[in-house]
Amino acid sequence: MVQMDEVARLTARMAVPKKSLGLLETQLQKLMRAWKNIQFELKPFHYIFAADNGIIEEGVVRQPQDITYLQARNMMKGLSTISCFCIVNNIPFLVVDVGINRSESVGLNRKVRQGTRNFLKEPAMTEAEFNKAYEAGREQVSAAINIGYNILSFGEMGIGNTTTSSAVLHALSGTSAEFIVGYGANPAFPEVIQRKRQVITEAVRKYKDRLNTPQDIIRYVGGFDIAALCGAMVQCGESRVPFVLDGFITAVAFACAVKICPEVARVALPSHLSKEPGMKYALSLGGISEDEVPIRAGLALGEGTGAILELNILKTMLYTVAHIDQMEHLEAQAKGCCRSKSS
Repeated sequence: MVQMDEVARLTARMAVPKKSLGLLETQLQKLMRAWKNIQFELKPFHYIFAADNGIIEEGVVRQPQDITYLQARNMMKGLSTISCFCIVNNIPFLVVDVGINRSESVGLNRKVRQGTRNFLKEPAMTEAEFNKAYEAGREQVSAAINIGYNILSFGEMGIGNTTTSSAVLHALSGTSAEFIVGYGANPAFPEVIQRKRQVITEAVRKYKDRLNTPQDIIRYVGGFDIAALCGAMVQCGESRVPFVLDGFITAVAFACAVKICPEVARVALPSHLSKEPGMKYALSLGGISEDEVPIRAGLALGEGTGAILELNILKTMLYTVAHIDQMEHLEAQAKGCCRSKSS
């Protein structure tokens, strides 16, 4: 007979038929086991890493690059979807500018450069630039832990970052670009997806002899946002702090982070299954199957919107277990008091 650990005992106390909460109970157990010690209060913080991508010169998007800057500003003003999601749920958030293509910064200034280079022509970033973005992610996680937050969630903002993410995934997994490259924000323009596939395939072929590690792959064909996300997730793994993934871009960073630090897999919680076809491939590289993803809502916005919804699920489940545990303790104390009086 397999013995239950404390987490399993706590969740078994819920007055529900066995396994009737399905994936919600499984996720709660993973959350509680991720912490070094069992906790009953969720203290979340949400990070949005923002950066521009030089690869847009190759016609892989139709949106102007200025949108990265403008939307990041909207986030900080409370006028974006993600800021509204965070505000209504009392979740503090921060935009970390690791490479927006403007001289001034938005949010927290950790700007490595004003956008990456066009990776079809040259590596997206130098080794020093990769390290700076990667360390910016690690730094933010350490800062949040020191303040007392016990769970983080991650989002991103950057025109062209479904192209960089697809390129990283293609190089990391060897999966054909035909299977993993989606429309991104351009569903009405089939010529864009064809161009993305062409650019990604050509670039990865060009650098194939140099793509030996996840760090190499991000440096050559990725983006500063992916580098920062990867660093943040590795720090979470090393510190045993759980985090919530959002969509495709964060899933690709997660796949890289797990290769660097296997402990990342035990603290990562998926939120939703993005419409990007590469999403399930990226998750699977980190050991998460699509059946383990709770939200199916056709989301494709990014920013961390799905991650915030997942935090609500986790908060609700954690309250349920904590409340039942507390009531059982009070009930036991009351019975003990009655017995002592009667004796």
